[in-house]
Amino acid sequence: MTNPLQNKRLCRLDLWLNPVFDQIISAEPGIALSVLPARGDDARTLAGLKTAHAYHVSAAKDELPRQWFVSAELIAQCPDLVCVSSGGAGYDTVDVPACTAAGIAVVNQAGGNAASVAEHTYALLLAVQRRVVESHNRLRHDSGFSREDLMGHEINGTVIGLVGLGQIGTRVARIAQGFGLRVIAHDPLLDAETIRQRGAEPVSLADLLAQSDVVSLHCPLDASTRGLFNAAAFAAMKPGAVFLSTARGGIHDEDALYDALRGGHLRGAGLDVWQQEPPPANAPLLGLPNVVATFHTAGVTHEARRNVAQSSAAQLAAMLRGERPPQLINPEVWPVAAERIAKLK
Repeated sequence: MTNPLQNKRLCRLDLWLNPVFDQIISAEPGIALSVLPARGDDARTLAGLKTAHAYHVSAAKDELPRQWFVSAELIAQCPDLVCVSSGGAGYDTVDVPACTAAGIAVVNQAGGNAASVAEHTYALLLAVQRRVVESHNRLRHDSGFSREDLMGHEINGTVIGLVGLGQIGTRVARIAQGFGLRVIAHDPLLDAETIRQRGAEPVSLADLLAQSDVVSLHCPLDASTRGLFNAAAFAAMKPGAVFLSTARGGIHDEDALYDALRGGHLRGAGLDVWQQEPPPANAPLLGLPNVVATFHTAGVTHEARRNVAQSSAAQLAAMLRGERPPQLINPEVWPVAAERIAKLK
């Protein structure tokens, strides 16, 4: 265990963060918190990070300036860095292998926004199937149409296929029961019995695409999932199916999805994540009436942001006390990281 009275240097950038983070860290003995500018004074920010023991980093890849990503280049300039916490379930802004090689423990906040993302999944699904946005726009700008012109579809009795059954996917499966959906799931990291325990019937990805009336992504973006939903995957989906993603941009090919929607093979799509966030206003998908789009806000609720900030602060404080945190992304590094933490000065 480390000496609790020994000052540990924790840095974060001045991007928006729920105040509970600073409250928790400020109440923790022996931790000095520095809030550094994300933009406008790179020299000051780099100087702070160079002496940091811990770094809370935004998970928003298109909001965080690239020089403050936890990359091999930044790590090389930060010899004392031993703890990194990503401010979300994702960790696109952290090079985890580089951290592991340098003896740096990395945590995420998986589960902190799970309820919000699961709720948003159904907000998108219902908006697509019941043509909510289309109806709203026609009421504002059009006249002389009938209710039948805006006829939608029930979700009761349909099949939802979940790609990924972690904390968010499990909540989506649980909510599905209340809507009368049948749930199937594909998750190569889980065995069949675990998938059943989490409320879904295990299937192969090919069977999921063939059987699902709704396909919803809840998997991370990594080498195995990047580009997973390409033209072939969309073609393999049931005619008239709906595609949803609250996962990460880059898992689905936006051009291929546009073609599948424009050609009529898919009925609609609900998208919270994009290759570029926010997408440009002239993005082809935004021009389709059967697409409901949001700006990666599935996990952006007051409750979720507080949960994530609280989780991040608690895990960083625990690590700096020499305690193993619950959400280690690279658990194999902990013995080395714990030894480094014990020697902090």
